[in-house]
Amino acid sequence: MKNLTISWVKHVKSSVADMYYGFSFRQRISIAFLLLIALAIGIVGTTSYLIASKELQRNAFASSRESVSKTTQLLDDKLYSVSKSVRSIMLSDSYNLLMQDVQSNNIANYYVHLSEMQYQFSQAMFNEPLIESILIATPIGDFYHLSQRRSPNRSFYESNLYYLAKDNTGGLWLRGHTDVFFTGESRVLSFVTKGTQDNLSNTNVYFIVNVSESGLISMMNQGSSQKEGSYFIVDSTGNEVMRTSWSAQHNMRKDEPFLRNVTDDTQGAFFHNFDKTEYLVNYSRSSTVNYWLLFGIRSKDKLLEQMKDVQQTTIYLMLLFLAAAWLVSSKLTGLLVRPLHRLQRLMREVEDNRLTVRFESKSRDEVAQVGFQFNRMLDEINRLIQDVRTSEAGKREAEMRALTAQMEPHFLYNTLNTIYCKSEMGENEEVNKMILALSTMFQLGLSGGKDWNTLEDELTHVEQYCAIQSMCYEELFRYEVHIADPQLLTYYVPKIVLQPIVENSIQHGFQDRRTGGEITVDVGQDGGKLHIVIQDNGSGIDPLLVNERMKTLGESPSGKGFALYNIANRLSLYYGDEARMELSSPAEGGTRTDLWIPMRRGEIQWHG
Repeated sequence: MKNLTISWVKHVKSSVADMYYGFSFRQRISIAFLLLIALAIGIVGTTSYLIASKELQRNAFASSRESVSKTTQLLDDKLYSVSKSVRSIMLSDSYNLLMQDVQSNNIANYYVHLSEMQYQFSQAMFNEPLIESILIATPIGDFYHLSQRRSPNRSFYESNLYYLAKDNTGGLWLRGHTDVFFTGESRVLSFVTKGTQDNLSNTNVYFIVNVSESGLISMMNQGSSQKEGSYFIVDSTGNEVMRTSWSAQHNMRKDEPFLRNVTDDTQGAFFHNFDKTEYLVNYSRSSTVNYWLLFGIRSKDKLLEQMKDVQQTTIYLMLLFLAAAWLVSSKLTGLLVRPLHRLQRLMREVEDNRLTVRFESKSRDEVAQVGFQFNRMLDEINRLIQDVRTSEAGKREAEMRALTAQMEPHFLYNTLNTIYCKSEMGENEEVNKMILALSTMFQLGLSGGKDWNTLEDELTHVEQYCAIQSMCYEELFRYEVHIADPQLLTYYVPKIVLQPIVENSIQHGFQDRRTGGEITVDVGQDGGKLHIVIQDNGSGIDPLLVNERMKTLGESPSGKGFALYNIANRLSLYYGDEARMELSSPAEGGTRTDLWIPMRRGEIQWHG
């Protein structure tokens, strides 16, 4: 009988599911409307109220406990940050030099050490803004930040802090008090610890770090979720650690029932009456100063006032859902056209060139079919766009290789003419050197059919070119290269990008010279790019005139200036707007060419 019942239930579920998905879109909307009415009538009841109120109370208590724990963690982080600042000072070179004079009781360099410690004090106060002042008491004098005004006749070694700290092997935190070592009489919490050096701990040197009490209180209350509650800190004997508005009104030390509820556990909670009002008290013990306990209190009535709202809300929900049954008819049209609105919104996104959007639906009705057709159309558009990009990339590659091919014959003709002249003049030794230099140049220039060279190979290519030209024009010019960082030589640049610029300096800049020419190449880094400067002391140029001529060469690539036009276009094909070239004529004369080329460790594809 039981198996028959289970089988029948499964059959009914399967039939209902098949029937539901067999309905049209409009029919499903009608069914949803009927279910909504039934749900509105059955949603209310006493059970829902009890469950909601119980959960609300549990969450409220847990939220209050978590808030106190997080605040305690924040307090511990700040206390740890203060002690870490002291350790940072102890590890500094200026502190070690100071300690050497302390050990030898040398007071001659007191003011030197006082000056050198200013940076350490400033850095510690910058890293932890809650630090109000730092005092290092030593047998040779006190050291502190000079922006702080030291109280006269207030020796640390004659104060109560000294007697509390001298027998303490670790750091000691002292509860809030008036600062007696610096003027202003502000309330602070003090961290006192012995200064150490290497393995020497008994140095009679003490660090006194004063932390702003008001700043620490503001830090604890900042972002607190307990808007109706208060925080305060007391030690294990009930003495207030910081003077807050709550601890000033209530003396915890005299409240024995309150202290009896506090255990040795790291955290806890209990209810306690203050001023005839019951409060939820959560406390958490500091892990940095284990005799400090942070308390968060909140009125129980305030904490659970939302339970009354739940009761009222339950009643209102009954009325609301009954009224919703009457209003739902106006929403049917919206439910019917919602998939269409979603599809329309996707089409608007496609109008803004967002071709990655897709229509999604679990249904298989008429609207969903239109959406799936829409998805297939977008897939086809993306495929066509990718085909166009591939075609454009091929076009860019052909243009780049054409520009490189035009550059190499230009230099080859000039070099062969020079070798021919030397040969006719019988200067066979120089001819041999020029042929070897030309062979090295072509080995680097051809580079196995690659379009890239390292900057080191590119500079070697230029050096070989200058060696050939110096044999042709003896004493005409001198060539120098300056590298800011040898690591820059390992980056890749388009091949034959520097030699045409140097060639322009020789052929045009020095055309009226016989001696004294200078060409310098400076390689540096500027904003993540290689910055290459080629400068000569030749006759100079008019940058505006050259730029206009380069525009004309863009329409008819021939004549003077084509080398610069060629380089500018190759950089554009490789890098787009990331690379640039600027021409200028400095006031002292000559021509300067600045190249900014993105830094690449390997070969890249040209800009598509």
